[in-house]
Amino acid sequence: MTKIGIILGSTRPGRNGEAVARWVQQVAAQRTDAEFELVDLLDYNLPHLDEAMPPSLGQYSQPHTLRWANKIASFDGFVIVTPEYNHSTSGALKNAIDFLYGEWNNKAVGFVSYGSAGGTRAVEHLRLIAAELQMADVRNQVALSLFTDFENFSVFRPNDFQRESLTAMLGQVVAWSTALAPMRVR
Repeated sequence: MTKIGIILGSTRPGRNGEAVARWVQQVAAQRTDAEFELVDLLDYNLPHLDEAMPPSLGQYSQPHTLRWANKIASFDGFVIVTPEYNHSTSGALKNAIDFLYGEWNNKAVGFVSYGSAGGTRAVEHLRLIAAELQMADVRNQVALSLFTDFENFSVFRPNDFQRESLTAMLGQVVAWSTALAPMRVR
């Protein structure tokens, strides 16, 4: 069965992303066409990129990199939950992505973002990164506003239409992940 990782892309104390990622996981768990697993960057404690060789060579030397690589390699596709910080994604997420290369290739990715402008500018950057990593980013995305999908900017209460957006995006991620499977056979 197709396996999709839901990556929680913030490590900030008091992060809104945890509630968002759990919502994504809850909605995704109702599907029967794929398995979904929440992957919290906090659980990997990655330092700033500390590998001597470029990730494209796949010659990882650090135990934390090998653990991270094994986890990412186990998935067929991803949903990335990202905040928007200063018109981009979080440094922690960018760093985690940069540790690897081949483990991302030929996999689909969808985005759930949040911020004052719905996190859309963070996703614009992530789409460019995904292209460099040979990932297929799906068109649909979920853009959550701190003004309308959160109470007091911190209690997550998504508008009803956001669930429809999420369901559509998940469908695209599963379909593209399945379609790309022959390209991942090595």
